[in-house]
Amino acid sequence: MSDAADEIDPQALEAARRVIHEASSVSVLTGAGISTDSGIPDFRGPNGVWTRNPEAEKRSTIQHYLADPQVRRDAWQIRLDSDMFTASPNDGHRALVDLERSGRLHTLVTQNIDGLHVIAGNSPDRVVEIHGTVHRWECVDCGARGPMGEALDRVRAGDPDPPCLICDGILKSATIMFGQSLVTADLMRAEIAATEADVLLAVGTSLTVYPIAAMVQIALESGRSVVIVNAQSTPFDSQATVVVQGSASEILPAIL
Repeated sequence: MSDAADEIDPQALEAARRVIHEASSVSVLTGAGISTDSGIPDFRGPNGVWTRNPEAEKRSTIQHYLADPQVRRDAWQIRLDSDMFTASPNDGHRALVDLERSGRLHTLVTQNIDGLHVIAGNSPDRVVEIHGTVHRWECVDCGARGPMGEALDRVRAGDPDPPCLICDGILKSATIMFGQSLVTADLMRAEIAATEADVLLAVGTSLTVYPIAAMVQIALESGRSVVIVNAQSTPFDSQATVVVQGSASEILPAIL
């Protein structure tokens, strides 16, 4: 067993296991922390992409992306080498698949854009990708969409900023950038998930990004149990039913 696993509080682990097992339905909110063990770096953690290089955040800001062709060219080059297209699900993702197969998963809301929950085996109709997906491209002008591989092939062929083949508009990944609104229907599904399930399990998320972090507050106000699994402390730790600090890929199989 790893040192990280040795540091997991066994009493917190058992308490989380008990809360989860006594629930007839569980909603889940996941963040970057569940995918770090698959080799995908987080954004806001101590060694996060934006922590180490604040300029990188411009590539995820719609105003900069639309206004600056160099930002777009840089973004396409980074997409070519992104770990998100080669990463595999880890034991944390697989544990959530087992939860669904047990018939107790209400909804899985993820802040991640890597698609690993669906790749692992969770049903797409149970997963809400609240920030979109990197696996598809979209045109900001006409709204056309397609597989990201098509756009990346054009970049590899020599087009550093491929325009839309339908309207000549600007292409981006089908993710929600800073400055863009989340999809209303997805937000509604997240709120329903927080109020209807017996337990909200928040995994690998700092719970500082709104409005989706409000799922925890909504669950608490609805009288639901909240279990938080994260490597660092969150603003909701003092209000949660149980907090287990450590690696999601080690903790989730143990409590689910």
